[in-house]
Amino acid sequence: MPTVILVRHGRSTANVAGILTGRAPGVDLDAVGRSQAERASERIAVVPLVAVVSSPLARCRQTARTIAEPHALRLDTDPGIVECDYGQWQGRPLKDLAREPLWSVVQTQPSAAVFPGGESLAAMQARSVAAIRTRDAALEAEHGGGAVWVAVTHGDIIKSVLADALGMGLDLFQRITVNPGSVSIIRYGSTRPEVVATNTDSGDLSWLRAAGPVGEAQVGGGAGPESPPHS
Repeated sequence: MPTVILVRHGRSTANVAGILTGRAPGVDLDAVGRSQAERASERIAVVPLVAVVSSPLARCRQTARTIAEPHALRLDTDPGIVECDYGQWQGRPLKDLAREPLWSVVQTQPSAAVFPGGESLAAMQARSVAAIRTRDAALEAEHGGGAVWVAVTHGDIIKSVLADALGMGLDLFQRITVNPGSVSIIRYGSTRPEVVATNTDSGDLSWLRAAGPVGEAQVGGGAGPESPPHS
């Protein structure tokens, strides 16, 4: 199966303001966020990509365009990886939301969390995992098992996709950190997913050019990819 590089959008103006943005329009990357997007793009530029897919929201599309440009790829959007619908929580300061009874549910039992007027975290995970796996299978059919593609989306979306790939229940997904501009990598095999990296903001990715299909797990950990040459 192909390799999917999951990129969280760069820091947004709402991130700095401490606001739960959700799907609100008009939220862009700030200067730090643009720098984070450029750094992710530089890391990924060495890898031949077959597709760059983005959440429809502006902060993701801005990040994704920066990544797609060196590859001369068309940017596709997928509503399946859009931000969680936080309903009545959208647009409110996080410091105020932390006083709501639902906050502790989100922290300790997210599988039971349903945002008032919005969606549940369980529904968010189900549709985002389905979107990633469906796209991955379609790109394999078109480009073969060695294809590499990028999905630019949101923190909770990436955490939920990683939790699924790791075989973790959703109630454990808050143990995963996904920072703005970070890169995580999953390779879906015929018997199991392989989580290659989580929440990285530096490091060589050129080894992905020669990555083979996901096979049997290596007892003892295996030799890993070839080390990048030193400059």
